[in-house]
Amino acid sequence: MARAHGTAHQSEKRQRAARDRVVLENLSLVKAIAVRVHESLPVHVDLDDLVHAGVLGLFDAAAKYDPNKKVIFQSYAKHRIKGAILDSLRQADWASRDLRKRQKQLDAVTRDLMAQLGRTPTEAEIAGTLGLSLERWRKVALELKNLGLVAVSSLRPDPDSSAPIEFPAAADSQPDRICAHRQLKSALAGAMKCLPERYQKVVFLYYTNEMTMREIGEVLGVNESRVSQIHKVALEKMAASLRSAGIASAAAF
Repeated sequence: MARAHGTAHQSEKRQRAARDRVVLENLSLVKAIAVRVHESLPVHVDLDDLVHAGVLGLFDAAAKYDPNKKVIFQSYAKHRIKGAILDSLRQADWASRDLRKRQKQLDAVTRDLMAQLGRTPTEAEIAGTLGLSLERWRKVALELKNLGLVAVSSLRPDPDSSAPIEFPAAADSQPDRICAHRQLKSALAGAMKCLPERYQKVVFLYYTNEMTMREIGEVLGVNESRVSQIHKVALEKMAASLRSAGIASAAAF
């Protein structure tokens, strides 16, 4: 009985060690996903909090991964990691707790200033009353505007400016850039179809799954040098396919 218990304990210990090794090998995947999610969030959301949540998702993925299902671990883990990060944001309820609190504070300050001044206050006047620099106030106002929590057009610009308050969108969120990105993605997908299946797999694993050449080699059963060679030839073939379609570079978009 004691021997069986000891064997089970050793097995469990090996499983934990294997899980921890997988986690350590894929921490860079967590950071990459957390950074991408963080880029679309307000400035006050802490990247480290997202990374922490992502690591928990990675642990969960490592514990539940079943290699018999023929799914690459990184592909499986990506969904778990991103899901854990999004769950942490929902649980924190950052929009309603923090920004809605700021909205109420802004509303109160604006009403008070309007009563004192007999007009709509300027950005500088609101920022000063809130104890914020003008730059910080504009970031806060942009966050509120993006969430539909404040009508920025109702605020006055500074007296020395005749232009209305504007909050330029990030370049990648502008319609022309979105359209160009979709066109480029479609063109690349068409070029990939010209590649042999093995070459497509290398490109997919390297750029979509963000795997290293060594990791791809382990999946395909070849050495790292061979993967690098396939990758180079694949890019050359794709470039030739794009050139035949009249696309010399991404700058064409």
